[in-house]
Amino acid sequence: MNRRMWLLPLTLIVLFLLFAGGLVGYSIGHSSRPIDVQPVGSPGFEGLQTTSFTSTDRDSVSEALIGARRNAITRAVAMASPAVVGINVIEVQQYRQYSPWDDPFFRYFFGDRTVTRQVQELGSGFIISPDGYILTNDHVAGNAKEITVTLTNGKKYKAELIGTDRVSDIALLKIAGSDFPSLKLGNSEDVVIGEWAIALGNPFGLFEYNDKPTVTVGVISATGMNLQEKEGRNYRGMIQTDAAINAGNSGGPLLNAVGEVIGVNSVIYTPNQGNIGLGFAIPINKVKTIVEGLKRSGRIERDFWTGLEVQTVDRRIARYFGLNKIEGVIVSDVQRGSPADRAGFQVNDIIMRANGETVTDDSVLLSLISDLKVGDIIRMNVLREKKEVDLKLRLEKRPS
Repeated sequence: MNRRMWLLPLTLIVLFLLFAGGLVGYSIGHSSRPIDVQPVGSPGFEGLQTTSFTSTDRDSVSEALIGARRNAITRAVAMASPAVVGINVIEVQQYRQYSPWDDPFFRYFFGDRTVTRQVQELGSGFIISPDGYILTNDHVAGNAKEITVTLTNGKKYKAELIGTDRVSDIALLKIAGSDFPSLKLGNSEDVVIGEWAIALGNPFGLFEYNDKPTVTVGVISATGMNLQEKEGRNYRGMIQTDAAINAGNSGGPLLNAVGEVIGVNSVIYTPNQGNIGLGFAIPINKVKTIVEGLKRSGRIERDFWTGLEVQTVDRRIARYFGLNKIEGVIVSDVQRGSPADRAGFQVNDIIMRANGETVTDDSVLLSLISDLKVGDIIRMNVLREKKEVDLKLRLEKRPS
């Protein structure tokens, strides 16, 4: 009895202590006081990083992001845009009006029924010198009666047509004034396939709304492209780009990534009446020689002669001369005292290459020559008695 009475108080004491210990542990685990955390670098926290952003830090990050958005393309566009212009032309077009009475009998008595009308067209151009010379296409301004040029500052100028050349599709304009922003003409021989290409201009007349050129970006897709002659214009050695070029972009600059002009946007291929990434620009190196001629005389002298008569090599000719391929043109006549005679051409010479281009038939040679001007030199590779001979033919002005 005495032992039981002793054990009972002892058991109660033990239970009380256990209960009290649980309360203490609970209060520690759920204390509302903040728990101290060891600083970075303390034992057990190696590699743990914490970041605290201030307003200054946030400003620095914003500036870094803005800087990342500015690249070679944006710099080239900012530099070139002020020299790009919108061109508004009024040209006179004449066309015959057809009717049921339009036959030789009525024309004999009443003459040709010709209608004249004024047409307004839009295009692009760019300033190439501080004194106001502007490049554009012949098909934009070559037949203009009145030309108005709009700059990016909103100012409008009446432009003078200094000269134009239908074959190369280049026209040179001039506005009065000085200290105009101008573009640097690059070197189209250095163009690399796959490099950035930037097209600026006035597609669909959008320049008229905010006095700013539209920008499209792509790459150089190909060089040395020869297109089909169109309306007397010879598009040879063209630069192809997938930078979007649309109606109204004609005459605008094609730039490289450092803002240099490498071509004049001129031709688009649109089988579905929309841009499909096939645009073509006239190489700027070719344009440079045209500009100098237009400044001097307002035209390019193309009334030259060669003194050569040729015909396409056919199967019979190829078999007779033992040719491996049916290609080239054979010289059938050389006029005495002509440029061809002085160059050393002989009858039965077979012209295989001209200026580095393979001559497959007489149409290729004619197209190549028609793109040249008085004073140009054609380097010919001919086959004479199964031996290759190199000749240089200088184009001379046709004697009057």
